[in-house]
Amino acid sequence: MISDTAIIYPNVVIGKGVVIEDYCIIGLPFIGMENDKTIIGDGSIIRSGTYIYAGNKIGKNFQTGNKVNIRELNKIGDNVSIGTLSVIEHNVTILNGVRIHSQAFIPEYTTLEDGCWIGPNVVITNALYPLHPQAKDHLRGVHIKHNAKIGANVTILPGILIGANSLIGAGSVVTKNVEDNVIVAGNVAKVLRKVDY
Repeated sequence: MISDTAIIYPNVVIGKGVVIEDYCIIGLPFIGMENDKTIIGDGSIIRSGTYIYAGNKIGKNFQTGNKVNIRELNKIGDNVSIGTLSVIEHNVTILNGVRIHSQAFIPEYTTLEDGCWIGPNVVITNALYPLHPQAKDHLRGVHIKHNAKIGANVTILPGILIGANSLIGAGSVVTKNVEDNVIVAGNVAKVLRKVDY
């Protein structure tokens, strides 16, 4: 079911059983766009006010909250959920089963592996030198490995690797790589102990 108020550009391929609610824009062109197709997988639900730019390849059973903004040229796997008012910038890789809660910011070149859980208001950064004339030449994406859990209001600095099955406590500021299977928390985030579950 596609709402009459939704705008679907010609470069969009929509799978079976997809719901696109009111005032969504799907396949929105971007500067430098060539013939970039947008693919929305079977069984997806795109909620009201969501904008999805051209060139996104999105798997099956995808869901958004309201007013999600997904920029161009991302790869998004199956069974991914992105919460209300979250922003996904361009050239992001999100693998299967990832849950991104409301008002998260996921910038360019971020990788989220299978089963990651991103809490509300998480801010991932990628600019080593904000406002520098060559800032875009020095962007470093964050890589979050499989089944890592990032608590609410966490900030992760550019280029950080978050280990598999790790847990980042709410409100933490992560300035260094995090090993697999550990719990870290604080500002600056420090290892508290190993994960025991």
